[in-house]
Amino acid sequence: MTDARLRHGRASLALSFFAQGLAFAILVTRIPALQRQYGMSDAVLPVFLAAVPILAGAGSFVAEAIAKRAGPAAVLRWSQPMVLLALLGVGAGREMWHVAVALGVFGLAVGMLDASMNMLGVSLQRAYGRSIMTGFHAAYSLGGIVGASLAWAGAHGELSLLALYLPVAGVLVPVVLVGSRWYVDAVDGGEGETAAAAKGAAFSFKLLLPLCMVMAFAYIGDSTVSNWSAKYLQDVLGSSEALATVPYNLYMVTTLLGRAVGDFGVRRFGAAAVVRGGAVVAAMGFGVVAAAPGAWAGMAGFTLLGLGLCVIVPQTFAAAGRMFPGASDRAVARLNVFNYVGFLVGSPLVGAIGDAWNYRGAMLVPMVLVLVTLVYARSFAAEGDRYGGGHERPRTVDVG
Repeated sequence: MTDARLRHGRASLALSFFAQGLAFAILVTRIPALQRQYGMSDAVLPVFLAAVPILAGAGSFVAEAIAKRAGPAAVLRWSQPMVLLALLGVGAGREMWHVAVALGVFGLAVGMLDASMNMLGVSLQRAYGRSIMTGFHAAYSLGGIVGASLAWAGAHGELSLLALYLPVAGVLVPVVLVGSRWYVDAVDGGEGETAAAAKGAAFSFKLLLPLCMVMAFAYIGDSTVSNWSAKYLQDVLGSSEALATVPYNLYMVTTLLGRAVGDFGVRRFGAAAVVRGGAVVAAMGFGVVAAAPGAWAGMAGFTLLGLGLCVIVPQTFAAAGRMFPGASDRAVARLNVFNYVGFLVGSPLVGAIGDAWNYRGAMLVPMVLVLVTLVYARSFAAEGDRYGGGHERPRTVDVG
């Protein structure tokens, strides 16, 4: 395969990560408006919100089944427009059943999309012979920042959800469909699927389980920041309402910055060392947040969290691909489910501990969980994780 095709595939996949980050952020940051539009009670809203990651987990299994027959590029090519059209459906509906259907389609399609994007990312990284996976997740973070900014502008301008989502879908649907022409599917690093399977371990969920735990713990940490940072700063550290919105923005920006340079760290020091460092920095961040005497110290802790957590998720997907080179799509799909497990568990877990004890103590729980990543760090040290620096493989690959 030519370097030009690999570059085009990398750019088109980065565009998909960006579009997904934007779409997800512009939905979750307008949840209060969604609740008002459909007249949802505080008791009903959590049911809808919990249904999305549950359906996304099911979507990840659907992606595995389809990718086995048609390839992950086909899954991504059609699931991404589904996500964007479902987002438009959320904004256009008026009855409760409208939003139930739209969010159901959104959840199922998001699971297929997340799984297939990471399948292609792992495959492309294998073809490149060096770490590029964290860069794709940097594009996702950038999309999240853009989406959150658009949501803020929509709220400030008092736009309806439909008026906000219609131009987003109108622009992104044709863009991602055109970009999908350059997806690079079934890249096997030049070894062939049979040779890769013989070289690597046969797929085993037991072997994958440590990475699944790391993924869940990382998303428990992430959901703690997204769901509790504003409340923590205002209620525990006594900040103003305006200042309480800053920590999540800092977290998003430092996540983007950390991911922008994360691949260079992996090439220089190896994935295991980068993940260990990220876990330590993230744990320090939670520790600073828990002990913070005031709002500014708390914001420093959330800044550390972004720098620490940002590398763990993309490197966990990459590690699954290295662990099972002959079954990387299957491994990524199964691992992706634990993204949603962490997202689903994290916020209620911290809330329950905060209510039963206190919120400073609650911040110690994700701190301990992210430190458990150190126990599993050896799962990231598969042969060849230090791409480049004399270890880079040739980029000539076969396309199945």
